Amino acid sequence: MAQNFRNQLTHTAIGTSPVDILAQADTFDTVVGIRMVNVAASAVNVDVYIVNSSNNTYLIKNCPVPAGSSLELIDGGAKIILKSGDKITAKSDTASSLNAVVSFIDNISS
Repeated sequence: MAQNFRNQLTHTAIGTSPVDILAQADTFDTVVGIRMVNVAASAVNVDVYIVNSSNNTYLIKNCPVPAGSSLELIDGGAKIILKSGDKITAKSDTASSLNAVVSFIDNISS
């Protein structure tokens, strides 16, 4: 089966309200990269978590990201498997302070 690599360039102004940076998985999807970029003038704290129904599973919580730098949440060949209906959500403690890029393989299972 062919693999469908995707790059989701999500919101460019993530702030204090939770934002879905990877919409609901339609089947089983594999996340191979999540990069959070601080575009604010000062350090911010970021939360990124998987939402499944009403459950939140944190990938990172209250992590500081210095001004002008980025945080790579998946590295060294690590992967996160999402099942149908899962989504990844992010928020910051500062308004309009983060950009996010999520790279994933879509539809790894039929």
